[in-house]
Amino acid sequence: MKVFKFGGASVNSVERIRNLAGIVKLYNNEPLVVIISAMGKTTNGLEKVVESFYAGNRDEALQLFEAVKQHHLNIAKYLLVTHFNKCLSQLTDFFTEVEWLLHDKPVREFDYYYDQVVCVGELLSTSIVSHYLNETKIENEWLDVRDLVRTDNNFRDAGIDWAVTEERVKNAVGAGSPAIHVTQGFIGSTDDNESTTLGREGSDYTAAIFANILNAESLSIWKDVEGVMNADPKLFPEAQLIPELNFTEVIEMAYYGAQVIHPKTIKPLQNKGIPLHVKCFLDPSLPGTVIHRKNIKHLPPIVVIKENQSLLHLNSQDFSFVGEEPMSRLYQLFGKIKLRPNLIQTGAISVQVCLDFRAEKIDQLASEAAGMFDVQVEKELSLLTIRHYNTEILEKLTSGKNIVLTQRTKETVQVLFK
Repeated sequence: MKVFKFGGASVNSVERIRNLAGIVKLYNNEPLVVIISAMGKTTNGLEKVVESFYAGNRDEALQLFEAVKQHHLNIAKYLLVTHFNKCLSQLTDFFTEVEWLLHDKPVREFDYYYDQVVCVGELLSTSIVSHYLNETKIENEWLDVRDLVRTDNNFRDAGIDWAVTEERVKNAVGAGSPAIHVTQGFIGSTDDNESTTLGREGSDYTAAIFANILNAESLSIWKDVEGVMNADPKLFPEAQLIPELNFTEVIEMAYYGAQVIHPKTIKPLQNKGIPLHVKCFLDPSLPGTVIHRKNIKHLPPIVVIKENQSLLHLNSQDFSFVGEEPMSRLYQLFGKIKLRPNLIQTGAISVQVCLDFRAEKIDQLASEAAGMFDVQVEKELSLLTIRHYNTEILEKLTSGKNIVLTQRTKETVQVLFK
């Protein structure tokens, strides 16, 4: 059993869906679960639908949703012939599901409506892909993942009920059914059959859940890049492919802000030692990157730059040492405001905290911390992180910068600069 996950970029056009089918066809005789995200910018479009609906602009919400409908219908018309009517019937059911909701007035919290509407993106894309695969003689079974992945009701960041989910996934993807199953990432449902979403990188996480439960041979995440690179190629044209990584290194990279694989995706794979392949859907022949448990030596420097950073200078009000109690209260504030520090440096009577700049949250943190510290906020900074650094690359990337703060360990150096 293999698990494949295709992101929105891999299904954002007729040509890309045909390309996906070509990749799946290479594995046509193998047990395969194919998990697919919403097409292209569909999630963004559906978010605008929810925002208009919740603001009381029903007509605007319906109009925005109509654009989403027509886009998917056009894709289906170009792709399908013999299976178009079956696909249209299924799409219409999903359209109706949302339109019924949009004709009501909001009486619950925003996050609830967000999940009920946004989840339809994955349902639409997988329906079209599944029918297209069947039309091209790639037999598959479409599954509504909301019938399989049971969650709590923490809308927009739902937690998984692993026991129920495991039983349902194993029953659905069992012997005697087609070798290929197509289903959705990112979504699930509660005990009351209310749709939920799994938060950031939820589609990758769904794929990892299926791989874990099914004891998959591997999970492959198909992207529009060659594999995992040691830097953002848009910023560093000389960025190079990293052929092999281990789970720990990927978690470290993600912690420092690299756009790789989210740690919550890694854990279900790490628990069972299931390798993760990051592959290029534009050229499946490329080797990509494999992520596994093995120790990897001699990694190149891995560079991450985070822009729009702020630095809070927190100084003791009475020149007493910054001890356990104020630091504990400071961390409670981080949790309360939902801010994660990117770097903390402590001195005898001061603390410096680097965070992503979110004006409202930073203002709240500064205001509440003012009860314990004298607070100053420095803005418009950049945070450079280099894993496996050497003197040459550190000097090259910091040359001419106005350095505000530096922190380093044996493996990692971080430099905050203007």
